[in-house]
Parts: sequence; C-alpha cells; structure tokens
Amino acid sequence: MIVENNKSNITESINEELDKIDNFTEQALFYARSSTVEKDYYIKKMNLKELINSVIIRNKKNLIQNNISVELNNLDINVYSDAKWCTFILNQIIQNSVKYSREDNKKLEIYAKENRENVVLFIKDNGIGIKASEVSRVFEKGFTGENGRRRGQKATGIGLYLCKKLCDKLSLGLELKSEENVSTEVSITFPKNSFLEDVR
Repeated sequence: MIVENNKSNITESINEELDKIDNFTEQALFYARSSTVEKDYYIKKMNLKELINSVIIRNKKNLIQNNISVELNNLDINVYSDAKWCTFILNQIIQNSVKYSREDNKKLEIYAKENRENVVLFIKDNGIGIKASEVSRVFEKGFTGENGRRRGQKATGIGLYLCKKLCDKLSLGLELKSEENVSTEVSITFPKNSFLEDVR
C-alpha cells in the first residue's frame, strides 16, 4: 500500500523487487510440489485465449515497462489440462521473453495451431536468443547458459526446468527452438483425447 500510494522512481524500484520476490517464492512453492503434481491437479476444459489473456494481464506492467508489443492470434481454442499449472508454465515462459528481450523493436507473438491429434500453442519472441550449443540444455535443472550468467542476478536456472517437469507430469509436449540474436520459440502441445472430446 505504501508503494502504491507514493509513486516515485524509488517506490517503482521497490515494486520491481517485490515482483521478483513474488516470482522466486512462486518458483520455490511449485518446485516443492512438483514431485506430487498427480495429487494436486484438476484436468478440465479451458480456453487458450482466456488463459493467455490472464497471464498477459499478470505481466502487463512488465511488458509495458520493457516496451514489448504483444500479438495474439488464433487462440479461441479449447484444450484440456490443469489451469493453475498451465498458468505457472506460461508465466515462466513470458517472463523469460521479457528478461531476454533485445534493446528495441521488441515483440512477443502468441498463437495456436489446431491439428487432428493435438493443439500446439506457440510463444515466440524476437529477443537475444540462445546459442545453438546451449539449446539442448535449457530444460536442465540449474542451467543458465551464457545469457543467464551475463544477467546472473535475474537467472535461477529453475524456471524452464520446472516447466518441463510439469509438462511431463501433465502429458504435455514442450519444445524450444532458438537462434542467437534472432528469436526464441517455445511450443506447448496439448494432445486431443477421445474421452475428453466426448465429455464436451
């Protein structure tokens, strides 16, 4: 309340630090529960557009402060998964896009493609990218890479590791493609299930 009611450069800086603390705390909590996901998830139908909008709103201030434009396309598609865990996964991915954005013309594209057997959600940025030799290691626990070390005060090496672990538990596919100094694209695959389709 003190920060919100006393706007200044100092309180804005304090607010940023509080956001970081919130994120680290959330990571720690999800990490602690990640080994028992099967005891704490609820699969239900959810709309990708609504899910993405909620995550964008959560990161709105950070996106605006970093002058990142967001383009959303073809997201009005229903999938089945746990909304809470998916929100955490998407939040980590979007925060990484912000963290490793370039100096100017920053853009984040989020769109989905519906196939016969699955729905694939793509989150693509035009940030600083990842070295080709490091792409295969991004989901390793504690791996930060050259960019993470360069911005070491912000990198934990836990975010993408957790995303991969949670996706595996939820039977979601998670892939990352990146070209250094060009872009990074993360895709999440939601499989279609005949039983779940019948539940509609």
